[in-house]
Amino acid sequence: MTTYHFVGIKGTGMSPLAQILHDMKYSIQGSDIDKYIFTQQALEERNISVLPFQAENINDDQVVIAGNAFPDDHEEISKANELGVPIYRYHHFLGDFIQKFTSVAVTGSHGKTSTTGLLAHVLGAAHPTSYLIGDGSGKGVEDSQYFVFEACEYRRHFLSYEPSYAIMTNIDFDHPDYFKDVDDVFDAFQSMAMQVQQGIIACGDDPHLQKIQANVPVLFYGLNENNDFQAGNIQVSKEGTTFDVFVRNAYHETFTIPGYGTHHVLNALSVIALCHYEQVDVNILKEQLKNFKGVKRRFTEKHVGQQVLIDDYAHHPTEIKATIESAKQKYPDKEVVAIFQPHTYTRTQTFLKEFADSLGHADAVYLCDIFGSAREDRGNLTIENLQERIDNSHIIREETIDLLSKHTNSVLLFMGAGDIQKYQKAYESQMAS
Repeated sequence: MTTYHFVGIKGTGMSPLAQILHDMKYSIQGSDIDKYIFTQQALEERNISVLPFQAENINDDQVVIAGNAFPDDHEEISKANELGVPIYRYHHFLGDFIQKFTSVAVTGSHGKTSTTGLLAHVLGAAHPTSYLIGDGSGKGVEDSQYFVFEACEYRRHFLSYEPSYAIMTNIDFDHPDYFKDVDDVFDAFQSMAMQVQQGIIACGDDPHLQKIQANVPVLFYGLNENNDFQAGNIQVSKEGTTFDVFVRNAYHETFTIPGYGTHHVLNALSVIALCHYEQVDVNILKEQLKNFKGVKRRFTEKHVGQQVLIDDYAHHPTEIKATIESAKQKYPDKEVVAIFQPHTYTRTQTFLKEFADSLGHADAVYLCDIFGSAREDRGNLTIENLQERIDNSHIIREETIDLLSKHTNSVLLFMGAGDIQKYQKAYESQMAS
């Protein structure tokens, strides 16, 4: 029996792909660094073996799937080349694999992971559905009708996919180490749009997405009246957010979601539009939207005394602003405190002013040292360059984390894409001692 060997199996795309193939009864193994990464928990639960990197892991009865972070001269990839075994890059393998299903690529600069998770949760209650989410979650169902997956624009990797449908949440300038500007990002999405086979669900409130061209129908969703699917009469309560949906200006149905903030309404609206197009029972849709528990590292809450500790992946100014908005809507009587760790020097430098503006929406701001990549040039940039742009902001380190204890009735937002969790862990340990 052929074994699929994953080089870098703990990657946020690689781990769920391994989980999917395992669930579909393929033989799976992989290799990675020894350091604990949250994506490995699901692999361990399935008893998928994770080996240290070494050429000896590669045999001639394997198919090798290589993570995008590993160069062609990596010892395992070199060995696979020597033995002549098939080698696929992650996105190329996935591009071939999705052809077996009605596939839905969820893409956009922000909101991909949450929307993919929500769509998988809803569709999976109506039809056999496999899914791959960028929070490290994957599930394979042997007789799947649908395959829902997160499709990332970075390095134009999503151009390896020709999905049945695409949901496009927004277009924003990010990944400044690769894209030149927002027009370059738009060009990537435009190329992706031409590869979609059946239909595109796009946010019509996004000025860039309004210009998207395709060979298939494009349905627009949003809060503005000129959208095919419009959300209106938005009400916030302790249960979450309730809103009416109008399909081409005719009232369709009222839905409730547990999330707060405009971005959650838009994410839900994209799922409603796709399910309407695919004729999913509206009662299933309503129930699944209402009971969705969220995805990993997206507004993940923990209550400690009068404080609410929230772990969130927000690492772009647009995402930070949305996360702060959610916290203020959900906890209007609490002080909202941002603890932010910038991710990569290139992103921090590019968005220095925008980070300061977004973080300024919080009631108090603490900044952690920049989480940089070993491959990038740091220049002279330091966290102090951001701090001096934000009034009354403070630098915080693990050893000074007890500064947060003075914010008694508060929401502590730990935000970042690096290792911001270590600051939250340090604070929790401090509070427990």
